[in-house]
Parts: sequence; structure tokens; C-alpha cells
Amino acid sequence: MTAVDADPSAAPRRPRWRRARSALGRAARLLPTPLGTPFTFCYGLILLGTAVYADFGDQATVHQLLRESSTDAAHLADQPLLVLIASALWVAGGLYSVYGLAFGLVVSALERRVGAARTAGVFLVGHVLATLATELPVAGAVAAGRLPEASLHRLDYGISFGLMACVGALAGLLRPAAKWTLLGVAGAMCARDLTELVDPLSSWGHPIALLTGIACRSLLRDEERPPGPGPSASAEEPVAVPTVPTVPVPTVPAPRVPEQRTEAAPVAPGAVRDR
Repeated sequence: MTAVDADPSAAPRRPRWRRARSALGRAARLLPTPLGTPFTFCYGLILLGTAVYADFGDQATVHQLLRESSTDAAHLADQPLLVLIASALWVAGGLYSVYGLAFGLVVSALERRVGAARTAGVFLVGHVLATLATELPVAGAVAAGRLPEASLHRLDYGISFGLMACVGALAGLLRPAAKWTLLGVAGAMCARDLTELVDPLSSWGHPIALLTGIACRSLLRDEERPPGPGPSASAEEPVAVPTVPTVPVPTVPAPRVPEQRTEAAPVAPGAVRDR
């Protein structure tokens, strides 16, 4: 078969498959891994397990667990540490929640830049501060008689506060274009929540958590991992230069040249001899 007889549609197939495989490889690198992002990977497995149970388990048991994990004002007054941890083990919406997908992308991206410990710290700070900032005013309003006592008991759980804090922290580590795009999307979501006020506490908690994450940017500055290879070995320790062993060269004695005696020329009578 000559080049003219070849099928023209067969030539671009291989590059197209290569581009598709390369795109899939880049997309796979965005997902959490046990070695690259251990915090996101392990936490994500826990969230996946609770989401599966929330969707397919006994609904009466699920509802009871969610009520006992709620960070409402009543539970915060009785057992604050337990409910603050337990409420972050559930994803609002189960398997079909957008928060689960956003968690895998955002938190893993932050962990690759600052490490597991500081990522967990940002998530925890955002989750706790936004929860307290929204629930404590409710308790104060109930104590002042401005809200009914039933406001102390409500379902309040999920990872959205911690996730929004990670969004704010991650935005500060990105380039300007990606930074303002991410903040614009997050700000639009917060503005929509504040406009609709479907759940007032969550609507106010999301921007509080986002601002908390942005404020954590200065704490993460020293831990940011710059791209590229690490410092060279010459900057850490001197490089030893191997020494070449000297080979002794045998000395050959110079040949002896026989002495040549020159006879003094006879001096003519009356001549002056030079000294």
C-alpha cells in the first residue's frame, strides 16, 4: 500500500488517543492518593462510607445518628467536642452531593501544596469557627427570649464549612487568574445563599468559613512547596573530588659521557695569553 492509497482517517486516530490518555492522566493526578495526599484520601474514605450508609442503611438509624451528630446549640452546650467531630463525618446530600466531589478536588490540591497537617488544621479551624459563629448567637437569642426554645434543636452537620475554609486557603496559593476565578465562584455561591436564606445558619456560615480560610493564607506561606527540584547537593555539603593515585616513575640514570680533554694550543713566543 502506498502513501496515496492509505486511509486519511486512520492517521489522526493515534494522536487523538494519546491526547485523550494524557487528559485522563492529568485528571487522575487531581484526585487524592494514599501517598501523595494521605489526609484527603483517608478522610474521603470515611466520608464515602458514611454517605453509602446514609443512602442505603436503615433510615431510622441514620436519622438518629444525624441528630446525635448535629452541632446545634443544645448539643454544643452538652458535648461540644463530640458533636464537632461527629458532624464532620457526614456529607449533606449523601453520595450525590456536590460537596463530596469538591472535597476531593479542593482539599487534595491544598494538601499537595502545604502538607497534610496544615490542611487538616485549616479544615478544622474553618469547621469549628463557622459553627460557633452561627450557633452561639442562636443560643444567645433563645436566652434573651427573641427565638423560641425549639431553635436550640436542629440538624446541623456536614463538611461544607471546612471545605469553604480550604477553598479560601487554596485561592491564596494559586496564580492570580485561578485565584480570582475560584474566589469568584465561591463568592457567587455565598451571595446566592445569603439572598435565598433557605438555611440562614448555613448561609452565614459559608462566607465566615471562606474568610477564615483566606485569613489562614499568611500561616501557610512558609509551608508552601515551590515547584521544581530541591536544593542541589553542592549547597548542602561539599562534593568530594576523587584523588588520582600517583604512580612512581622509575628513574633511568643518564648515560655517562666520556670526558674530552682539549690540548692547550702552544703559545707563540712573545704572544700575550688571555686570562
